[in-house]
Amino acid sequence: MSDFSGSVDLDQILDYSFEPIEFAYTERDVALYALGVGAPADWLDQEELKYVYENSGVGFVTLPTYAVIFPTQMIHTLLSGDLPGLKFNPMALVHGEQYVEIKSPLPVRARIICKPRVSAVYDKGSGVLVVTDVPCFDEQGQEVAFNQSSMFIRGLGGFGGDRGPSRDINNPPDRAPDIVHSEATFDRQALIYRLSGDINPLHADPMMAAFGGFDRPILHGLCTYGFAARAVLKHVCGNDPARFKSIRARFASPVFPGDMLTTEMWIEDDSRVIIRTSVVERDAIVLNHAVVEVAP
Repeated sequence: MSDFSGSVDLDQILDYSFEPIEFAYTERDVALYALGVGAPADWLDQEELKYVYENSGVGFVTLPTYAVIFPTQMIHTLLSGDLPGLKFNPMALVHGEQYVEIKSPLPVRARIICKPRVSAVYDKGSGVLVVTDVPCFDEQGQEVAFNQSSMFIRGLGGFGGDRGPSRDINNPPDRAPDIVHSEATFDRQALIYRLSGDINPLHADPMMAAFGGFDRPILHGLCTYGFAARAVLKHVCGNDPARFKSIRARFASPVFPGDMLTTEMWIEDDSRVIIRTSVVERDAIVLNHAVVEVAP
């Protein structure tokens, strides 16, 4: 049986500020991330090719969800399992929920400064939920993106902390979706995505995946997140990144490389789209309580 023991000291971990993270990227990094989240669905379509080809005839652009990569250095820190007031087995860590808001269209190359802070710690009984807020700034000090990540650590619950607010929100309406988009992942999708910085061995090493309780490596939750965002970007935003404002989603079930991802979209109004992503073959919802905010 895996050892998911550890300790929580709220006085130390709550409001803890990480060292600022400096992240520099170029056109090559932008293209590699886009490949990692499945772009282009059709490489002969210029509106798809523009995410991976710097000489695109319609202009090379950055996928909005590339902003989740900015604070990737935090993953290395978390994988240590040793933070002030928080000790845990790194294989007990799973990504629970992610929100990213794009303040302005992302350039194709930049130097970014991220300032992560632990904004909440909740006692969920079976584990602890750690929420980090990460505003990201350009070299001029302007905020270009904001990330919020919720990390669930199994086995650390029951320390007497606040359980936190209910998050039963952003549920699909009781009607058929307005748009349905299906797209297959590659059996090596995780190996491509990890080159953007998320080196957690859970996504590459069968032995480490087994230690985490899986029979094979699983796909990064943020890779699935990128596939879902691309579906909305294509069908709702006309592949215009400037219209994509934010996305929030909860990671409900694991995805395995090679799975077919089906994203359903319910358009609530000109600025809000409820989404849900599933692996239909396994009857598994993998992203839920999810919403994308768009510009008209």
